[in-house]
Amino acid sequence: MVPPVQVSPLIKLGRYSALVLGMAYGAKRYSYLKPRAEEERRAAAEEKQRQEERKRIERELAEARDDSILK
Repeated sequence: MVPPVQVSPLIKLGRYSALVLGMAYGAKRYSYLKPRAEEERRAAAEEKQRQEERKRIERELAEARDDSILK
């Protein structure tokens, strides 16, 4: 096994700086995208509810046509 090499303090500073900047960017980006994603989820849920209501009405109409006395 090779003994560990002493890493330059400048390289360490650069690596930790990149890590902190990446975390800050990620937090900022997340706070930017979160409201948009919530809006998309809300719109998708409303659309799904409308489609389910439409299907329910179509099913009731189909049953009403099939249950006619004039068969």
